[in-house]
Amino acid sequence: MTEATVIGEKILGVDPGLNITGYGVLEITAAGPKLTEGGVIRGGKDRSLEARLCELYAGLNEVLDAFQPAAMAIEELYSHYERPRTAILMGHARGVLCLAAAQRQIPIRHYASTQVKRMLTGNGRAPKVQMQLAICQELGLAAPPEPADVADALAIALCHHHLGRKVA
Repeated sequence: MTEATVIGEKILGVDPGLNITGYGVLEITAAGPKLTEGGVIRGGKDRSLEARLCELYAGLNEVLDAFQPAAMAIEELYSHYERPRTAILMGHARGVLCLAAAQRQIPIRHYASTQVKRMLTGNGRAPKVQMQLAICQELGLAAPPEPADVADALAIALCHHHLGRKVA
């Protein structure tokens, strides 16, 4: 389970990727979660694995320095059985992202994409469009955040917030 979220705290949601990692920062207010920041960290598609991992690590450290979240919520690893190499590469990316948060003693919670989708839409297999509409509704946004990696990260942060409220 997760700890309850507290007014004034920030939650960092992370959609990990080796090329593009989306992140979204929510601040918990009395009126509900409020979008503070959303963006991407680019690993660089044509760079070595080591260089990409260094870029992800440095980029997340910048986000952690700037926003000092109370918790980080990150998407669990998922890969189709026909592409085990993808799972291994994604494991590297998730590893350095988790390391950055763990070095600061920031609690990390892991959520399956189906859990995030079910929490926000009631459907664990909701399409991206439905997820983006749910994010817009929850955060009072006129348009979905771009690119989609940012919207996914915000969905993960929202899931963490909603699960935290159930514990309180």
